[in-house]
This record gives sequence, structure tokens and C-alpha cells, in this order.
Amino acid sequence: MLRRMIILSGLFLLLGNFASAKVTQLDYRATFGIFGTVGTIKNRLTQNAETYEINTKVRLAGLAKVLMGGQTEHYLSKGHMKDGIMVSDFYQMTSEKGDKKVVKEYRIDHDKKSVTKRVRKWKKERLVEDHTERLKFYAEDDLLTLYFNLGNAVKEKQKGKTYLFKSVGLEKQKGKVQITVPDEGHVAAYKKDLGQDGKIYAKAFIHQKNFRKKKGDILLSVAEDGFIHRSVIKDILLYGDAKLTRIK
Repeated sequence: MLRRMIILSGLFLLLGNFASAKVTQLDYRATFGIFGTVGTIKNRLTQNAETYEINTKVRLAGLAKVLMGGQTEHYLSKGHMKDGIMVSDFYQMTSEKGDKKVVKEYRIDHDKKSVTKRVRKWKKERLVEDHTERLKFYAEDDLLTLYFNLGNAVKEKQKGKTYLFKSVGLEKQKGKVQITVPDEGHVAAYKKDLGQDGKIYAKAFIHQKNFRKKKGDILLSVAEDGFIHRSVIKDILLYGDAKLTRIK
């Protein structure tokens, strides 16, 4: 549950070291209803006029850490800049739990408009699975760039409408994510859950078996600097709201 929340709601940026690069640290606290604080997400975003790198580390805490067996996750996105927007060329998801490790890598060929996915699995440091496939859809975003491009992607969009985006890492829904930008008549409901201090409000619609009714609406608040400030998934499996709050 927490893993899906972090991957789809949210999720987070780390960028490497480039000449004349701007480095931004973005850290979030994750809470989940009656369980309280369940983890932290530390992101470091580095970019210059031509390239970017996002590096995100997820650490569970409290009961969530116990239930998930101390699982850790690491996300990495690398790519180029186009008109001020991050465009992914490479995306990697690494999950470790006990003696098991899973690495998923996506390589995006923008010329051929194709995405290649490689999955490797280890158990007790021995490689037990390695397969590669070509996805049935193409996308310029991965889950990290989708999340952190949002402020720039929707700021010029007409309010009161829903827009279709695509992201690698969402194969079960063919990469499709619907983003709604509320009009003035509906934004009050967003502010009730996300606070009054957002510059832009939006809602992402996803399909995940973990969510009640097999769907999830992620409410998002974008701060003045263009990055996500808060995100909320309402009433998950009757346990309460899953929230991400920016703490740095």
C-alpha cells in the first residue's frame, strides 16, 4: 500500500552533479491514517539547461517498517530538458527486502518512440531471473518526472478540464494517467484536504488494486516554486488518508 502511494502519488527527485547545475533537496514525510508516520522520502534534484537526474530514497518507519520487513526502495531517473520540462531517457526502480532484490530498468528511445523494460531478480545474491521486453506504449515521462513536472505541465492548462498524460512504470494501465485541474467552483474541496497555501491544485486518477473500489484519486498541491507541496489519497481501505507532506 505505502509502496503504491509513494510510486503513484507521489514520489521524488534527486539529481546528480553537473557543471553549473542547480541542486534542490526535496524531502517528504508519509503518513497513513491511524498508523501515523510510516516513512520518509528523500529526493535530490540536480539539473542544468540540458540534462537532469532524479534520485529518490524511500525509508519506512514504525509499524510500516515492521510489516514490510524492512523493505527499502530507490528510484533513479535521468534524461534531458525540453522547453523547461524534464524528459526521461532512463528510469530505474530498485527494491530490497531481506535476501531479495528486484531491479526494473526502462530505456526510452524517443527517435523510435519505444520503451524497453528489463527486470532482474536476485535471491541470496544469486541472479534468479532476467528478462527484457518492449512496452506496448511510449511515454516521455516516468513516474518521477510525471510527479515533479506537474507544476509546469498544468500551469497553462484551462481549469475545469481533465488531461491525459502517459508514464512508464504504469504498465497495468497502459501508462495512462488522467490529471484534472479544478475550476474555482471546485477548488475549495481540494483546499480542505491540502491547505490554503497551494499555487496550483490538481487531481490524478489512477487504477490500483490496493485502493478501495480499485481506483485512487490523488489530490495534489503545487507550491510557488513549482514542486509538489502536499498530496493526499482519500480513505484507503477504511484506514484513513494517505498523505505526503513536504518537510524540506
